[in-house]
Amino acid sequence: MAIKITGIGSCIPKNSIKNADFINRKFMNPDGSSIPDSNELIIRKFKAITGIEERRYADENLTASDLAAIAAEKAIADSKIDPETLDYIIVAQNFGDVKFRNTQSDAVPSLATRVKYKLQIKNPSCVAYDVVFGCPGWLEGVIQAQAFIKAGMAKKCLVIGAETLSRVVDIHDRDSMIFSDGAGASIIEEVDEKDNGILAFESATYAREEAYFLTFEGSYNQDLKKETRYIKMNGRKIYNFALTHVPTAMKSCLEKSGVSIENLKKIFIHQANEKMDLAICERFYKLFNKPVPEHIMPMSIAELGNSSVATLPTLYDLVTNNQIENQHLEKGDVIIFASVGAGMNINALVYRY
Repeated sequence: MAIKITGIGSCIPKNSIKNADFINRKFMNPDGSSIPDSNELIIRKFKAITGIEERRYADENLTASDLAAIAAEKAIADSKIDPETLDYIIVAQNFGDVKFRNTQSDAVPSLATRVKYKLQIKNPSCVAYDVVFGCPGWLEGVIQAQAFIKAGMAKKCLVIGAETLSRVVDIHDRDSMIFSDGAGASIIEEVDEKDNGILAFESATYAREEAYFLTFEGSYNQDLKKETRYIKMNGRKIYNFALTHVPTAMKSCLEKSGVSIENLKKIFIHQANEKMDLAICERFYKLFNKPVPEHIMPMSIAELGNSSVATLPTLYDLVTNNQIENQHLEKGDVIIFASVGAGMNINALVYRY
């Protein structure tokens, strides 16, 4: 028997926000002082580092749980299961439902409960709960679903990653250009196959010096109310942390799986920052004294930005549906998922397609 992703679906908003749309923003330093560089230069440097050219924002009338439900419907249809047979609905999120032009988070009831309601699932034995694990939340949800199935506590699980980060960004912070909205959903279940599906996983939380690399703080604009909070990050520390710890977690996970580095076909990394992701990939292969193979790492960040928990499942959906040039999967291909985010949390998972 194998535990596999039998259905995948995503909700990628149609509203495309280009880098040029930020040209009239008033960007500030953390102390509230104006940045001397022109916005043209700020945006050019931003593109060079992150690789982001555009990002997607949700429609004004939709929240994260709406995006999650849309993605869930697609995953359920892809898997061809009856939603009433689901044992768990696990929604990875970090800021709850945030309505347009309202930075207040709403997570009661949980987003998972809201998804169950929107899907009109009647079965009370279908348990719904949220996972707050930073950007690696969807992958952690998949790991939890596998544990439930292996323990005999479940047969089918719906795992979703959904976020509307555009509604919790400080418009005076340059980092606001990184974040985007979206949702990805997956059906995890046991199937009658051998040596396929989830082969190994690795998870970790670093919470000494690293705990507050990502926080919720006031605006850089000193004239705004300090009670209103926005997502903030220490980009340099996160970058160094990721390059130090993610490649080793990936190596440990691959070694647990028993798969050789030569047989690894694809690397799915959380779409956080193009430069950082490429560096992680290079360091991972350097640990095996191997060059990075061509087309090993699909990327969506240039067009979709960083949608946190949604980046991995949406990227996987795009690749499995041949929506990214030079990227496709064939039966039996071994891939590795990896993510890093607030906590600081890291995880990795080796999977045979």
